[in-house]
Amino acid sequence: MILRAPNFPALARSTVSDKLGSNMASLNSWSFTAFPPFPATVLPNYAVWNATNESMNLTYQIGVSWPFEWESREVTNKTALTMYVTDGNAYGLTAAENFKRRKPVDSAQPDSVVVTIGYPLSNNVYDLGRRFIDLRPPLPGPEGDPPSGADDFITFINGTLRPWMQNTVFPSVTFTRDALYGHSFGGVFVVYALIAYPGMFDTYLAATPTMIWNNGSLLDEVTRRWGTGCLQEPVLACANETGTTVKKPAVFITYGSAEQFPPRRRTESEAAFQERKALWQSFKQTEVTHELFYRIQGSQRARDVTLKEYIGQDHAGVASSTIGDGIGYFVDW
Repeated sequence: MILRAPNFPALARSTVSDKLGSNMASLNSWSFTAFPPFPATVLPNYAVWNATNESMNLTYQIGVSWPFEWESREVTNKTALTMYVTDGNAYGLTAAENFKRRKPVDSAQPDSVVVTIGYPLSNNVYDLGRRFIDLRPPLPGPEGDPPSGADDFITFINGTLRPWMQNTVFPSVTFTRDALYGHSFGGVFVVYALIAYPGMFDTYLAATPTMIWNNGSLLDEVTRRWGTGCLQEPVLACANETGTTVKKPAVFITYGSAEQFPPRRRTESEAAFQERKALWQSFKQTEVTHELFYRIQGSQRARDVTLKEYIGQDHAGVASSTIGDGIGYFVDW
């Protein structure tokens, strides 16, 4: 099932660019160190860097994928979309492969670059401690919770990662629209980025965002920041660029029907099923995701907002499904 809000008028979006070096680059106290190239038959047109800020004692693992049709990263006369993927260890290659799989069956698909943001991990696809800081919106929560790092993470993406990618990794490519993807708590981060920095990305892809987090306070924050649509500014101003008018963002939100209403597994005992069902029903994913959709729709601050339900899918399965459909949604604009 898909719910879709109507389009609203939009204005042109501004871009940012800075000139950087070409080998081991540094920007804003961050250094980017390249991994050895992968064999062309293993991960073609894919490269990995460590982005390190020594003063913060922090390292991100950055993956970058580019089209098969580009003979090198120094190509000229090319224009490309960009998709930024959080939890890059878990979803980065999924997004990269989705773009590359689509091109042979859709020759009209524009050239696209995938930039994934993960962590230097060897035994897990999630850094649970670090992601709870990086992806956590700055909202009051229980005493003892770690500090919010969402604004710092957004600053890294927009102020360091994006200009490095556009000017060092692909120095001669013209970049147009950008999308931001996140799943679960990453989806919470995407929703926060949407309402706090609506002009930073063209399209926001929130895969089954855990909106019950922090007693649903982010839902109220959507209304506090964006209102109800009754009194609207004539122009939506970009939150990170003073005085700049921007194109209203497009928003794609998803969830699985089997999250709040899980079926019993074939080999599952009744007691185990009831325990698992009680846990997942406590997250109220169907209810809170619909509430998020209606609040964004009612604000009229997005040029489009679409809600898609994946029948029979659980929380984990929605992640990859949203990447595939989210790419189609993003490219379609």
